[in-house]
Amino acid sequence: MGTSVWIAGVGMTPFGIHSDKTVNELVRWAVNDAISDAGASSVNSVDAAFFGTATQGFLQGQVMIAGQIALRETGLQAIPVFNIENACATGASAFTLAVNHIRAGAGDVVLVVGVEKMHIGNPERSMAVFDTAYNVADPDALTRTLKELGGEVDEPHLGRRSIFMDIYAAMARNHMRLHGTTPEQIAAVAAKNHKHAADNPRAHYREPMTVEQVLGARKLSHPLTVPMCAPLTDGAAAIVVCSDEGMRRIGARRDVEVLAAVVGTGTDRDITTFDRHLSQRVCVQAYEAAGVGAGDVDVAEVHDATAFAEILQTEMLGLVPRGEGGPCAERGETSLGGRIPVNTSGGLESKGHPIGASGLGQIFELTEQLRGAAGNRQVENARIALAENGGGFHRGEEAVTSIVILGKA
Repeated sequence: MGTSVWIAGVGMTPFGIHSDKTVNELVRWAVNDAISDAGASSVNSVDAAFFGTATQGFLQGQVMIAGQIALRETGLQAIPVFNIENACATGASAFTLAVNHIRAGAGDVVLVVGVEKMHIGNPERSMAVFDTAYNVADPDALTRTLKELGGEVDEPHLGRRSIFMDIYAAMARNHMRLHGTTPEQIAAVAAKNHKHAADNPRAHYREPMTVEQVLGARKLSHPLTVPMCAPLTDGAAAIVVCSDEGMRRIGARRDVEVLAAVVGTGTDRDITTFDRHLSQRVCVQAYEAAGVGAGDVDVAEVHDATAFAEILQTEMLGLVPRGEGGPCAERGETSLGGRIPVNTSGGLESKGHPIGASGLGQIFELTEQLRGAAGNRQVENARIALAENGGGFHRGEEAVTSIVILGKA
């Protein structure tokens, strides 16, 4: 694997609605916490920074040099700053680039930041950002793909929603047809994640919900209801990653190692099956790089932009058998105390989904888990942790997937 890469420090704002905070203030909050957590005396220890945001250009008009502007306010000067956009996998992609930067010998202390402020007082514009995360040059192709995946569904009366809720709903209907997954099983995932979030002080939603409450909530697109879906969220997260030399330089503790960080894109495939699915292929690379298998994973954070997505990803990652994601969730296997706890943070559905920060929020949670610092969410004896983070939509699956595997030292 070459050069060892360590997580030296993590920082994360509460995810939610931050009407009184600017993007730059959210960044400063998360960065200061990460630098402090690493034990560094100041941000001047940082050799390079990777800055992720997916919506700032669209929503705040800061189309270029967002990282240079936001990070200057933290005191960072005279270092390379790289701006990253990769849809909902933005933060995780920035993290992978930072890890590769260290492994290439280009720096020893590297900062990764993800941020989004999606509440701008204009819900229509905030929602419209999702209409840019597929091939906008051929919108009819999306319509054809959704029909092929999930059949013809006419639900205009359900009102405005992100196009991605229609995408996930179509995928869910396809999975229901192939494997017999039920709305009750999807609701069980949502109820589990809302329960997990109740013990997460940084989560957007902290009210537990029952399966019955999830099923009885406002419908979005069959079989999805509102509590099954991630909300619009503001927030920032930051991670300090280091080589061995960087850890010595800032005096950080070696407790969490980056075993693998892999990003991939899709291939042409039969979209009506889940064979050769993107995350299925990327996780094989990640497991090989980390020298572990799915059975070694003790805790996972997966990209549950909807509760169905968690069912799909747990199957694709090999954490549960194919077609068994719903039944396993219903039996409690993916709950805290179960065989393989998933989304102990509450996941995107409850912790929140500030797009550019979401992947780093997953790494924050898993670092806490491996340090034994997750409080009531703690997974006993957690040693191997996995984060899966997907983004965009292209030809029947996510346009990009990132998988990060962490190990307790």
